[in-house]
Amino acid sequence: MNLESHFRGWAKPGPIPPGLGTQNSSAAQTDTESPSANSDPHSALKVEPHETLDAISGHFRLFQLRDGHRFSTDDILTAWYGTSWCPTARTALDLGSGIGTVGMICAWRLPGTRFVTVEAQSDSVALARKSARYNGLTNRYEIREGNFRADGILRADERFDLITGSPPYFPPDAGVKSEHPQKLACRFELRGTVADYCATASKHLEPGGFFACVFPTEPAQLARVVAGAKAADLVIVRRRPVVFREGEPPLVALFGMMRATDLPEWFREQTWVEPDLIIRTRQGEIHPEYSAVKLAIGFPP
Repeated sequence: MNLESHFRGWAKPGPIPPGLGTQNSSAAQTDTESPSANSDPHSALKVEPHETLDAISGHFRLFQLRDGHRFSTDDILTAWYGTSWCPTARTALDLGSGIGTVGMICAWRLPGTRFVTVEAQSDSVALARKSARYNGLTNRYEIREGNFRADGILRADERFDLITGSPPYFPPDAGVKSEHPQKLACRFELRGTVADYCATASKHLEPGGFFACVFPTEPAQLARVVAGAKAADLVIVRRRPVVFREGEPPLVALFGMMRATDLPEWFREQTWVEPDLIIRTRQGEIHPEYSAVKLAIGFPP
C-alpha cells in the first residue's frame, strides 16, 4: 500500500479505507480542486476515464464524474453543521444524497453511526456505491435509489437521530440550465422543493432529532425555508449565515431544525442566528475559522 501520512505538513487523520490499496495518493490537493488518482488496473474500483477519485475526509475518497456535478463548499458545511450539533447520532439519513458527499463526510465524522441515503439519479447512486465500497462503509451505509418523496423509499416507521439535506436552490424556470442532467437536478427543483425536504425530515426524525440543511438566505429564499419549516411543524433552532468573501452579504445559510413537539412551548418561536461564517478574507485567503472547519471534517486547512 502506497500510503502518504501527510499532505503539505498536514497529518491525514482517520481510518485507512480498504480501497486505498496500492493507489497513488500523491496528487496535488487544493481548496477548489480535489486530488485525482489513477486506480490499480486490477482493482474492482477502477477509476473510469470519465471519472475522478478525489480526497474528501482524511483518507476517504469520493468518485465523481469529471464533467458532472462536483462536491461543493455547501456540501462540506452541511455535513459539518449536522454532525457538530448532533454528535451522538446512532442513525442518520441523507436526503437527495447525490454522489454521497454529505453522507461520506458524516460517516467519517460519526464512525459508530448507521446511515441511509436516498438519491434519484442512477449515475449518482452508482458513484456513491463505489465510494462506499472504497471507504469501507458498506456494513453501515445503505444507499437507496429513488425519489425520497415516493411511497416505500422510506418506511413509515423509520426514524433517524440526524437528517441532512442539500436541496436544489432554484425553481425549474429560474436561471440558465446546465446541459449536464446531473448538475441540472442538483441545482434546480425538478423533483421537489426545500419544503419537501422539511416535510420528509419531520416525518422521520427520532424524538429530539436534528435536521440540518443549507439554502440561500436572500429574503425571498429565506422566507421559503421558514415557510417550509413551519408547514412541517419544525422549528429553526439555529441559523448560520455563510459569507463567501469577507465584506460581502451572505449568500447561503446553514439551518438546524427540530420538531416543535420535541421542544418547550416557550422555545418554539425563537431562532438563534449565529455570527457569519466567513470562507475567505478580504485578501482572498482562507479565513481562520473555515480552516478549522476543514480540519474538523478531515480536509487540509
